[in-house]
Amino acid sequence: MRRWRLARVVEEINGAGGIAAAATADVSDEAATSAAVAALRQRVGPISTLINNAGISGPVDPLWDADPRQLWRTIEVNLGGAFALTRGAARDDLRPGRANYQHHQQRRRPPLAARVRLGGVQGGTGEAERDLAAETRRHGVAVFSVDPGLLPIGLDESALASTADPDTAAGRVFGWIRSQLSSGHGADPDRAARLILEFTMGKGDRLSGRHLTVDDDLDTLLMQIEAIEFDDLRRLRMPRRPQ
Repeated sequence: MRRWRLARVVEEINGAGGIAAAATADVSDEAATSAAVAALRQRVGPISTLINNAGISGPVDPLWDADPRQLWRTIEVNLGGAFALTRGAARDDLRPGRANYQHHQQRRRPPLAARVRLGGVQGGTGEAERDLAAETRRHGVAVFSVDPGLLPIGLDESALASTADPDTAAGRVFGWIRSQLSSGHGADPDRAARLILEFTMGKGDRLSGRHLTVDDDLDTLLMQIEAIEFDDLRRLRMPRRPQ
């Protein structure tokens, strides 16, 4: 998000009586990211919810034509950025000596929640998120993987504005995205935001360690929670075959 957009959102929230602040950093630069998070902590307090959704689309060429530098840059941002932010939040907000704060916060919401990522990161972080959910459960932390769907904002804006030749790899990919959105197969940004908001309020904590999509109805899933837990469904891993 451009800085002028961030500034406008901060102004709107503060104007409506909320408390907002913004800081920007390249998430692939751990030092810069840590400094930005520290600045936010100083201005608005400890982290209660972490949403990892920073990402870039990366190369769309066939593997044999892809630029290795662009591919690695995508991994640094989409995967490395999520790791750096989650590690920093967990290290600083779950460190020993914060027990009183954690206990107080558990009555309202978890002290830290690595709630959402881009769907493209899922394949590389599913195992890590499963482990994170298990490791932080005793701290009252909920960890989710959420696919927000194909949205007409963010990364897909480049597809909507693209003038790439339809016969090129980029043209075919961006053309498919445009056709999906124009035919009504995209997702509603407001619906995706509402789902994330429900997570930040602690509504879906029993689903921690699982993958959900924008098309899921949280109330329906919670009504089925006993079956989901018994059959170990939606876990962020491939199920192991019985020996």
